[in-house]
Amino acid sequence: MKQVYFTAGPAEMYPTFEKHLQDAVAQQLGSISHRSQKFRDIYKFAVEQLRTLMNIPESHAILFTGSASEIWERVVLNCVEYESFHLVNGSFSKKFFEYAVSLKKYAHKQEKLFGEGFDYAEVEVPEYAEVICVTHNETSSGVQMREPDIHKLKRSNSKKIIAVDMVSSAPYPDLDFSVVDTAFFSVQKAFGLPAGLGVWIVNERCLAKAEKLQKHEDLTIGGHNTLSMLWKNFKNFETPATPNVIGIYLLGKVAEDLNTIGADTVRKQTEEKYKLLNKFVETSQNFTPSVVEERHRSRTVIVANTKLPSGEVIAEIKKSNMIVGSGYGPYKDTQIRIANFPAVSLEQVETLIQVLKKIDD
Repeated sequence: MKQVYFTAGPAEMYPTFEKHLQDAVAQQLGSISHRSQKFRDIYKFAVEQLRTLMNIPESHAILFTGSASEIWERVVLNCVEYESFHLVNGSFSKKFFEYAVSLKKYAHKQEKLFGEGFDYAEVEVPEYAEVICVTHNETSSGVQMREPDIHKLKRSNSKKIIAVDMVSSAPYPDLDFSVVDTAFFSVQKAFGLPAGLGVWIVNERCLAKAEKLQKHEDLTIGGHNTLSMLWKNFKNFETPATPNVIGIYLLGKVAEDLNTIGADTVRKQTEEKYKLLNKFVETSQNFTPSVVEERHRSRTVIVANTKLPSGEVIAEIKKSNMIVGSGYGPYKDTQIRIANFPAVSLEQVETLIQVLKKIDD
């Protein structure tokens, strides 16, 4: 029997993935040139579907990379001359900060304990920071930063670029891209696709910064997939180097499927499943929410402390052909992580909760 993956990435494949993959193979998309009209049509289609799904305006380019982690480096190299500022409250937001340090930038951070979230009012942005790096959904700790707080942060720092890591939540968050300069995600999480494709949404302000830095004699914006190179090729729906063609095709088709449902419905379904999972964890005998403040709890990656060793819990759940994730890093043995992505249905979530209740008994 097939297993259902409630893991935070790689995650459960979207229900239509297999059909779209068969279509890609039938069309021999693995062999086409990324300079061909067929590829340009695939790229354009994916862009159109993502614009509709995530309300991305024409002012923003939609670029493709090998991963979201690569985009951390691209953002720092192309948009930071001297100083960046990072909100850190988990392993991945910390890695974004560490990328900036490794690239010899003066990286500031405001850090909270693992599992704690940020509200707009408490954020103190350094005066000379050029880019504010925020994580909408911290995959490791199950913490979210609410969209209104992100928007307020940008509006009160209008001269700075704001970069939003939405790796394990897109397309759930309703970001206002008239405010947000750049955001990015990878497809192996909430889009229910195999790993190997990063998506970078970026506006002309970021491009202007990259072009300015490119002229600087003492700086480099990199040699691979620079923003100016990506943008130049994007105008023709091409990429500088050969991309993951099948991945881009699959992303466009799954985005189309999600558009058929509608972004608002996808969000409502995500909220409904979250409420069921959250209610169970809150009222359980053996599980407790790892994120104390409910407003900071992720809607797409639910993290629970467990009184039993997490390995025992995961093994028991696996007997019912369901896979949940362990806690991240030092929390591996004391937490479980449950992904609440569109690929997992309400009925599957209800079944998981019934299994968890048996463990609770």
